Amino acid sequence: MSSCSHAHGGGQCGHHEKPSPEDLKLKENLGRIRNKLLVMSGKGGVGKSSVAAYLALGLARMGHKVGLMDVDLHGPSIPRMLGISGMCPADESSRQLLPNLYKHNVEVISIECLMQDRDEAVIWRGPVKHGVIRQFVSEVAWGDLDYLVIDSPPGTGDEPLSVAQTIADARAVIVTTPQEVALADVRKSINFCRKVQMPILGLVENMSSMICPHCDKEIPLFSKGGGKKTSELMNVPFLGGLPFDPRVVEAGDAGRPVLEDSSGGPFIQALEQLVSTVAQSCESRKATPAQEAPDQREEGDKETHMPANNHFKMAVPLAGGMLTNHFGHCEQFAVMEVADGALKINDTLTPPPHEPGVLPRWLGDMGVDLIIAGGMGQRAINLFNERGVKVITGAPCLAPEELLQQYLSGTLSTGANVCDH
Repeated sequence: MSSCSHAHGGGQCGHHEKPSPEDLKLKENLGRIRNKLLVMSGKGGVGKSSVAAYLALGLARMGHKVGLMDVDLHGPSIPRMLGISGMCPADESSRQLLPNLYKHNVEVISIECLMQDRDEAVIWRGPVKHGVIRQFVSEVAWGDLDYLVIDSPPGTGDEPLSVAQTIADARAVIVTTPQEVALADVRKSINFCRKVQMPILGLVENMSSMICPHCDKEIPLFSKGGGKKTSELMNVPFLGGLPFDPRVVEAGDAGRPVLEDSSGGPFIQALEQLVSTVAQSCESRKATPAQEAPDQREEGDKETHMPANNHFKMAVPLAGGMLTNHFGHCEQFAVMEVADGALKINDTLTPPPHEPGVLPRWLGDMGVDLIIAGGMGQRAINLFNERGVKVITGAPCLAPEELLQQYLSGTLSTGANVCDH
């Protein structure tokens, strides 16, 4: 999906293939969606689809326009939970599918909405599933959305990986129950997100207690508090808990969510609190000053932060021997070792094949302390920061030795992060 960037800061950068019409449409559609939330779980049976559905409905009740995308291709349940039937219509003018409308501000897409026989088995391998998930974004007329909630199957397989690769700024909402067997699996989900550089919005403890249908009192049926403890142990935010209410199960089977018939009760109260926390987390999410700096620097700003010691390693992505804006798809890296302000070692290395998280790990393992780049995705910046590697973006397309000298002298001019993905 990378487009070619030519002269920037006076130099020529590497040439890349022209993006396809599908790539352009995918990028356009994603650009009209403010927040993308991937609801995932480490194992089945934790009520992940229910959380996804009620999260979408709760956000819609707050006045937001919401899309609900069901990428559980083998076991879709969202349409039945919401009482949606029938195939998605097509918009002849735009040649795109129109999502099924649940309410005036809730739109739904699922593989079940594209099948004449809703009980037909879907038997697909990974590449086909990846293509379908991309089409759910690029070939569906979502329009302007405040939130796109994505319900994925349990585990860390093809579907969540495809979402991570297709929707670069998606954030994970991980669902678990208080039981240790579920918590063990959710830790795998957390590590999956970190490996593919997907930010984690937080953890939801579903079925945190049982609501008695007769007296509305809470019963700790599956223990309680394990989700919060796991979030603290794994250093991820805890978004809240939802109690188990048999009426929610009955409503899902009937295709009539309890939000349509109930105005209170412990489940509704807990859901409202959860939705409010999610919305606040999305709206108040701000980059740290180190993450914020590349995008906020004006063209011509000087990078004057000098290394804290006299010995460090610096890496620069190259194309044709010059810095290239395409960090993740560069031809080579210049890796330079500096001691006492002088260049001691200057190696040119070919990077491993591009995959999410590979370059931060590869460069980090070499002991690189500083990266000077034209553009870099925020996930990669975050991962480098976690390793203690400083990242400078918006640098001009110059030879790496010249960039090093400008950096050491405090005269390196940087502009905006020119990452194109």
